Amino acid sequence: MTEITSAQARIIIDTAMAKGTELGLKPLAVVVLDAGGHVKAFERADNAAAGRFNIAHGKAYGAVMLGMPGSAQMKRAEDQPYFMAAINGVYGGHVVPVPGGVLVKHDDRVIGAVGVTGDTSDNDVICALAGLDAAGLIGEA
Repeated sequence: MTEITSAQARIIIDTAMAKGTELGLKPLAVVVLDAGGHVKAFERADNAAAGRFNIAHGKAYGAVMLGMPGSAQMKRAEDQPYFMAAINGVYGGHVVPVPGGVLVKHDDRVIGAVGVTGDTSDNDVICALAGLDAAGLIGEA
């Protein structure tokens, strides 16, 4: 496998959204990025805040560009805020270093990332991982 397919991206989004509904979460937004940080698919639930694309994208974008999930980015931001500030400068302020950005790897190679936002970061991760599992992919949260 060399990339996340469009079909897998659709499964990830549909399952993540369904998981959010099942858990009674706030309306979610989910984005799937390829290994280059390009959008494969995106969906924003009805009644989700309009700006959710930028947050979901920033979570996934940071994961794929840095090769580390949102939880590791948050730890790095806490330990070395100047480093994450510099990284965000390099990437035009598009990195959101919090959980909900899930890295997707295959054979130790980054093939993409998923970003989920709308509820707590921990709940966002649960939904992202459910989507990846349904698509037959493994996420690093």
